[in-house]
Amino acid sequence: MTRIVLDPFVTDLDGESAELRAAGPLAEVELPGGVPCYAVTHHAEARSLLTDARLVKDIDVWGAWQRGEIPMDWPLIGLANPGRSMLTVDGADHRRLRTLVAQALTVKRVEQLRPRVEALTAAGLDQLAALAEGGEPVDLKAEFAYPLPMNVISELMGVDSADHPRLKELFEKFFSTQTPPEEVPGMMADLGALFTKIVDAKRENPGDDLTSALIAASEDGDHLTGEEIVNTLQLIIAAGHETTISLIVNAVAALQTHPEQRERVLSGEVSWENVIEETLRWSTPTSHVLFRFATEDIEVGDRTLPKGEALIVSFGALGRDEAQHGPTAGEFDATRSPNRHIAFGHGPHVCPGAALSRLEAGVALPALYERFPRLELAVPASELRNKPIVTQNDLYELPVLLG
Repeated sequence: MTRIVLDPFVTDLDGESAELRAAGPLAEVELPGGVPCYAVTHHAEARSLLTDARLVKDIDVWGAWQRGEIPMDWPLIGLANPGRSMLTVDGADHRRLRTLVAQALTVKRVEQLRPRVEALTAAGLDQLAALAEGGEPVDLKAEFAYPLPMNVISELMGVDSADHPRLKELFEKFFSTQTPPEEVPGMMADLGALFTKIVDAKRENPGDDLTSALIAASEDGDHLTGEEIVNTLQLIIAAGHETTISLIVNAVAALQTHPEQRERVLSGEVSWENVIEETLRWSTPTSHVLFRFATEDIEVGDRTLPKGEALIVSFGALGRDEAQHGPTAGEFDATRSPNRHIAFGHGPHVCPGAALSRLEAGVALPALYERFPRLELAVPASELRNKPIVTQNDLYELPVLLG
């Protein structure tokens, strides 16, 4: 099996995803920094592996980790070993750490956030309009798609907006494959210190937010450690804004490059829900998710994932799997039905924030096009570039003319 080297600069994500699919349901890959692992690249096999108890989140199962082959200054160390949280444990511990978060993010409870999401969206659109008064291009990502989910998840978790600039700076380094190795330990320490400060402040002055609820549950006997609370907060803030930013940006980019479909959406013939689901499938916000580890040899198709090896889930590849989505899997089609993708994962570790991300996109996208129905890309689509983030389908910017 030929090993596929994932491009640290993400210059052709679609081409790379096609290469991964062509390699079969289980591909050998090399992550930036020379770290080898395996990738599941087909839909059916991914669904099966995501519920396979022989794959665990415990990094100590990873042979390369046990042998000291993964350096602590590896740029992706924060994603590979983010500390103890619901992301890195299984079974009873996973249920204990996930329960409060999942209860706060049920579809019913998320729907109660709609008025606040609508208000933040309206304020963001007012700011866009002010920026565009001179007819100059504006970066839709920086000025609209980023602030909305960051404000929503911060309010939910009780994070002060004054911390947003520093969080943005640190998360840029956290996700990037281009962060210099000498800066990685300091970046990780700074992130930990910032979230520890936030948790400590909530211990002193609890509020009506999820961080305070996690602290209270710990004090009431649910046995969350301080480290688990800090890591859970960091996980939710990171995942709670990155995915939604990309979802909004990728949906706009898809509609602007498929004008006939955009017109059907704006006329009401095609629903915004369809647009969101097709964007999640065709231009998934999360291209690869790290890691699961094999506790024994696992057969995947005609290949074997060896015991002690690490597995990534290549959502960018499996979202366009023709075996699942038919011969038009490579095309953006907002009328696609059914659209049974797994962009938010599957099984016990399915993303608990899926309903929130869908709500935010479901409010933001129609409001954006209602306010600016003549919105256009300010540059040719061929000039849009992905950031060097191997785990995210994330553009540097989305310059638009609001019309």
